[in-house]
This record gives sequence, C-alpha cells and structure tokens, in this order.
Amino acid sequence: MPMQNDNPVRILVWSDYVCPFCYLERPVLERIKADLGETIEIDWRSFELRPEPEPTLDPNAEYLHRVWKQSVYPMAEERGLDLMKLPPVQPRSRKAHEAAEYAREVGLLDAMNHSLFKAFFEEGRDLADVEVLIDIGRSVGLDEDGLRQALDSGRYAERVLEDEQLARQVGISGVPALIVTAGAQAYLVSGAQPYETVMSVIAQARGAADAAS
Repeated sequence: MPMQNDNPVRILVWSDYVCPFCYLERPVLERIKADLGETIEIDWRSFELRPEPEPTLDPNAEYLHRVWKQSVYPMAEERGLDLMKLPPVQPRSRKAHEAAEYAREVGLLDAMNHSLFKAFFEEGRDLADVEVLIDIGRSVGLDEDGLRQALDSGRYAERVLEDEQLARQVGISGVPALIVTAGAQAYLVSGAQPYETVMSVIAQARGAADAAS
C-alpha cells in the first residue's frame, strides 16, 4: 500500500554489476517505485567489488557454485528473476560503471542499469568488453559513438571513483547498500533486503522527518 504521507524520499543504491545480490534487489526497488511514484527518487551509485589490482573470481570456483545454489537461485525464483544463471566469466566492472554514468547524462541510467545486470546475469556477457558495453548501450538508446568515446577516454572514471570514496566515507564495505533519507537523518540498509524491510525503513525515515519539521 502506498504511504499517505508525502515527504519525498531518496534512496541511494550502491551496487556492482557483477554482484548477484545487487540484481536481486532491483525487483524490490522497482516495486517500491511503483507504489510510491513521484514521492521517491532512486539513484544508482558505483561500487567495484574487485577493482584493480585485486584478482577477479574464478568462474568455476566451488565457492561461487555453492553460494548460487544455496542463496542466489532460491532468491531469484522468489523475486521473479528465473532467468538468472551463474555467468561463465567474472570480469572487472569499472567500464560498466563508466557506461552507466554516460547513460545518466542522457536520462537513461535506470534502463542501462537494468540492461547491464540482465546482460551479465541472464546472458553471461563480458562486461569488461567495450564492444559488449556499446551493444548494451545501443539497445537502450545510447549514442554508439558518444559511448565509445566516453569509454575510450575514461571520461567518467573519476565519477565512479568519487562514488566509491563516498561509500567508504559513510561506512559501506559491501553491496547492495541503500542509504534512505527523507530529511536530515540517513538510514543504511545492507544486503538484498525484502520489500517489507525497505518499506519499514522508509516509514522510519519519513516519521523522523515529520517529527523534525
């Protein structure tokens, strides 16, 4: 049920395109946006789980298969992401975040965010490959030449690093991580939490904002 009170709410979502639990939180956020409409703003922020020079994961690692079997696949079924599957590659995600930032400039961040997650977790595409990123961008309406130029020049790399620095400053060390605000007070929600949990934090943030006004 949509809430009666109309304090505007903002959710900053730190996520990584190679993080399955980040993709698993998208249906929750989409449902919240559908329920609350214009009274809520959801904004995606960059977070690299394995930036250079940290080694990437082995796609065949027993650990990965165990996590997917025990946690990812059951949650994917529960949240309507039945096509999710363990990708055959485990790429670095810096360029994918840069591509998303380019999409932000033309108002297509959410569409690009969704398409990047889908390309990796449903189609197993390599998000470190610039040609793959350009193809994904084209599919959501981005200018191919503009995106290529942005990725080749690293124009948005600094913005990605600023997001990651802000995450460290507010104590975020893993993703997905949501910062919920409706006034001066900020609330951190860690992990792929269910709809009811996030909505209760929104209600708490709105209540605090009401009390302070």
